[in-house]
Formats: sequence, C-alpha cells, structure tokens
Amino acid sequence: MKLDKLRLNHNEKGFTLIELMIVIAIIGILAAVAIPNYISFRDKAYCSGAESDANSILGTLADYYAIPSHVTPITGTLNAGNSYFAGGVTFKALSNGNTATLSTAAGGKMLVTVVDVSARCPSKYRKAQIQSSATDDGWTIASSAVGSSGVFRKSM
Repeated sequence: MKLDKLRLNHNEKGFTLIELMIVIAIIGILAAVAIPNYISFRDKAYCSGAESDANSILGTLADYYAIPSHVTPITGTLNAGNSYFAGGVTFKALSNGNTATLSTAAGGKMLVTVVDVSARCPSKYRKAQIQSSATDDGWTIASSAVGSSGVFRKSM
C-alpha cells in the first residue's frame, strides 16, 4: 500500500519543455522593449527635475516680490538642501543634487540658472527644448571636465 503512494502517476499533466521555452522567450522580448523605455523615461525625469527646480525658485521669488517693501534683488547660489537668503526667503530643496544660481539680467529681470549635476538628462531632450537666445530661457549645453551637463535657464 505504501509503495503505491510513492509511485509516480504517469498520467499527470504538466508543461513541456518547449512551452516553457516559449514563455521565457516572450518574457525576454517584453523585457527587451520595456527596459530601454523605462530608462529613457527615468532619465527624462532628471530634465523635468531641473525645470521644476527653476519654476519653484521663480515662484518663491514671485511670492517674495509680491510684498511692496521687498525690492532688493536676491542673488546667490542654491545647493542641494534648503538655502536661506536675505529677507528670510526659504527655497525648496533642489532635486537630484542640482545647483542653482540666482542673478539679475538686463532690464532688471531675475535669472535662475539650474545645472543638472547628474548629467543624466538626455542631450536629445535638451537639444529639442533649446529656446531662442533672445529670451535666454530654456536649455543650453555646457561642457565640463566631467562631461556634458545640462543647464536650464528661466527668467522673470
């Protein structure tokens, strides 16, 4: 009786080797398509992070200058983490370790320059988003000793 329980039943159904190989091949094809797209979307997020940093800084400056007594231009450099400037202005932490520079441009405009220090923003994206030099807003390409990093400028 015990011997009958230990015997394998030859009528049991299962997957054949070819079926398992087809499933693995399909999973491989899906991965070959999905992984490069995922990496591309992730790298474009670094571009969006720099653009978002510039917009956030300009929004903070707009709030600051909305008070009539605040007329002194705020200039300086923002690094990763919160930074404090004259007048008690607190800026939101920059994403991905980016750095930003606040300066004044011609005509009293405030110019925010954000550098994508990760250099992961694709150059194709930056080139497609480059604006005319007349407005001085948009992406530019800056070469450094480490490689090509993206610089995003926005003015107010």
